[in-house]
Parts: sequence; structure tokens; C-alpha cells
Amino acid sequence: MLRIDVVTIFPVLFEPFARESMVGIACQRGKADLKVHDLRDWTSDRHRTVDDSPYGGGPGMVMKPEPLVTAIEALAGEKGPSRKARVILLSPQGRRLEQERVEQLAREEHLVLVCGRYEGVDQRVIDLAVDEEISIGDYVLCGGEVAAMAIIEATTRMLPGVLGNPESTEWESFQKGLLEGPQFTRPPEFRGQGVPEVLLSGDHGKVASWREARALERTKERRPDLIRTRQDGEGD
Repeated sequence: MLRIDVVTIFPVLFEPFARESMVGIACQRGKADLKVHDLRDWTSDRHRTVDDSPYGGGPGMVMKPEPLVTAIEALAGEKGPSRKARVILLSPQGRRLEQERVEQLAREEHLVLVCGRYEGVDQRVIDLAVDEEISIGDYVLCGGEVAAMAIIEATTRMLPGVLGNPESTEWESFQKGLLEGPQFTRPPEFRGQGVPEVLLSGDHGKVASWREARALERTKERRPDLIRTRQDGEGD
């Protein structure tokens, strides 16, 4: 079972997310244990303060180190070789999330996802308590909650026994470093557009070849960087 703890100042955002779809199924089936924690529970002042103005000036506010480090250590223990959990800060400065990393995270026993807010977190939090920073793309969100949800959904669907068809993850084009090709379902014709004959042929070999070729075409068109990465990997 994958244990996931989330530290956030907006725990209510996760309530419907944790109940629905594959995340809810993973929790119901005992494949994942998701708990969301309010960072303000680890503050020590009567105003439950989690942020302050940055040293050196500048716009916005910065998340304070005291409540964050206290919360992380309460959930994961102190940073070091004896720590059992993987502590991840969701941050635009982090390593961009890729499917390979998702698969690795899904094999962890315990993830602690820390949702940043404001202009970021005090660097001492990262140095003292965070194992890794992850970004879900080259853009800026208001906080790390959406990014944490992306990691939770991506990892929980990889857990054995979560998807209705266990072969689903094995057939995904991303497993081969490609985008998904076009998909079709009933009816066989819609507004004058039909379904490619090969998909109706019943020839599984031809269907598989057609799908991989279309996936390759789409990837070359939309994500040529994936093609280069794939070719580099094949050359190793």
C-alpha cells in the first residue's frame, strides 16, 4: 500500500478529489492511504501564521520554515538515511515530472507532498527537510495543490489492482516514450467520418502496428523532444 500525506493550507480542496475516480478507488481497495494535513496545525502563534515578508525586500510573502519543517518531520522523520518517506516539494523550480518518475514514485512506500504557496518557501525548509522538488510544467500556479493532485492521480493509477483492466498501463504509449495516437469507438460512422478499416479488421498485429505508427506521427508533430529522448535511450 502506498501511503501519501499532503501538507497544505487548503486541505478542503482535496476532499472531493480523494473520494472520486481512481484515487477514491485506490483508497477504497486499500491500495493507497491518502491523508491531507492543514499546515496551520503546526503553527505556534495565536494567528496560526504560515508566511512572512521576504528578507531583502520584494513582492509577496514567503512560507515560514518553523511550521513546515515541524510538519514534515512529524510525518516523515528527520531528513537523512533513516527516513522512510520521500518528501517532495511541489515547486516550479523542481525537476519536471515525467512518466518514468511517476512509475518510480508509485513503488515508494510513503510519499509526503508539500504544497507551496505565495512566492515560495524559505530555502531552509528545502535544505533541512525536503528530499526532492518536482514541477508539473513550465508555468506558475497559485500553489502546489493542483500539482500534488497530479502526482497523486498519476501514481495511484499505477498501483496493482486499481485499474479495472491491469493491462491498461502496459498499453499506454508513454511507456514507449510516445504520445497516445488517435482513438475511436462506436458508432462506426459519425457526421460522415468513419473509423479506419484496420481497427475493424480484427487483426491484432495490424492494429498494434497502426497504433504505434500513428503515435509516432503524433509525437513527431507535437513533442519532437520525446523522439530525441527516445532515440538517445535506444542508442545507449
